[in-house]
Amino acid sequence: MSYDRFVDDRLLTSRDVLNKKQIKMKLIDIDESARDFSQRFGNRILVRKVLLTIKQTDTEEIEEKELDVEELEKRVMKERLFSSSNRWISKHEIKNGYIVASKHLDLLASAIALDIIQF
Repeated sequence: MSYDRFVDDRLLTSRDVLNKKQIKMKLIDIDESARDFSQRFGNRILVRKVLLTIKQTDTEEIEEKELDVEELEKRVMKERLFSSSNRWISKHEIKNGYIVASKHLDLLASAIALDIIQF
């Protein structure tokens, strides 16, 4: 029996400070034409869309949202004159189609700034 493809759920789930919400992020779409010329960070891909699954731990209520990260970044640049999002993700940070929890805040920064997602 091989455990090399086994991924612990704790690696994919991020939580808020009070542990009232749990978040999982599934990769839906990437930009195939984008090229990363920086070899310093390794082989990376550019994320376009993600499926966000938010679970309320006290009520067990599950909410799903599809976020167009590319569109959010453009909207932030237009409205706020800056972009806080980094849509480049290493291929090693994607496990079974899900993005690891350490990269959730990087991808959700624009949505949080525009009050699309609230914690």
